[in-house]
Amino acid sequence: MENFIVSARKYRPQTFESVVGQQHITTTLKNAIRTGKLAQAFLFCGPRGVGKTTCARILAKTINCTNLTDSTEACDHCESCESFNAGTSMNIFELDAASNNSVDGIRELVQQVYIPPQMGKYKVYIIDEVHMLSTAAFNALLKTLEEPPSYVKFILATTEKHKVIPTIISRCQVFDFRRISAEDIVHHLEYVAKSEGVNYEVNALHIIAQKAEGGLRDALSIFDQLVSFTQGNLNYQSVIANLNMLDHEYFFRFVDLFRQGDIANTLLLYQEIIDKGFDGQPFLTGLATHLRNLLVSIDPITHRLLEVSDETRLRFGEQATNTGLSILLRYLDIVSDFEYRFRDASNKRLFVEVCLTKLASLSLQQQPPLPVPESRAPVRPS
Repeated sequence: MENFIVSARKYRPQTFESVVGQQHITTTLKNAIRTGKLAQAFLFCGPRGVGKTTCARILAKTINCTNLTDSTEACDHCESCESFNAGTSMNIFELDAASNNSVDGIRELVQQVYIPPQMGKYKVYIIDEVHMLSTAAFNALLKTLEEPPSYVKFILATTEKHKVIPTIISRCQVFDFRRISAEDIVHHLEYVAKSEGVNYEVNALHIIAQKAEGGLRDALSIFDQLVSFTQGNLNYQSVIANLNMLDHEYFFRFVDLFRQGDIANTLLLYQEIIDKGFDGQPFLTGLATHLRNLLVSIDPITHRLLEVSDETRLRFGEQATNTGLSILLRYLDIVSDFEYRFRDASNKRLFVEVCLTKLASLSLQQQPPLPVPESRAPVRPS
């Protein structure tokens, strides 16, 4: 059986240009390489799966390349690049601080620092999850981090910057990685899907991007799982079924029923959701998110805040216009209040049903009262 390589590894960027969603980082690093103004230590901070370790490896590879391209990328053909690609480079050392956080490990590293590289220009030490180092290990690293030999570069990476001691941060150039936008994740998933011969619907990729919450590695892991589940045919319905997510079509239907003041069908629709096995808490959270999306859809200027497909964006805009700002704000106020108090409710189902009834009754309150019919009681004879 052919060895399977997960997409997060198979399609890991190898150049600054191919890094997804971190142009502010890659541009700065390329300019520093081009001008020869490289710091002795870097601290890469940000959420998981957004490219910190990938950028560290690309930086280490590029500064040791002996034949940089005009765009300040590694050539991939020199001896240094080939040894890096083969995983045999003697100039790049990776340490996982989560499993090597003792002071003895750092002292051993410090001793190695003063041995010049046998080939290439720099020895690069990449310390991942650096916040896991003990206080003693941090202190053992301080002096070397501040005044390393000219041929040594340190690249520290962490998901929890606040746990890194200030004396370490002050000795590094700090780069803050941002969460990757849903649009960038979708574009990358499209590239991977086409490369792997996977059939897909764009709406399905948007659901994966939303589930990943800004982490490209998470998105690729979910993608691999769903490709196996669907046998290479990613469609919207199969994705939401596998990820156990509520179809956004339900929320569009709920808002239409609220506007019509149809309490009976609102409760019946909620019963349908219960029958599918969904709890009240994720339902209220999803409804609040839908109402928020409607709120930002009222003005075309804020449409870019919607991390959905173009088709769904149009639907949000249409429903928002038909609903109106004032009623949307009242909907959000009610749902936010019920979502906050849900945990303390003893009868969860009744609690959600009261919320839905209040939402549907808002439209009834705005309607003019029905005229009182004239009395048709028979007139008594005198």
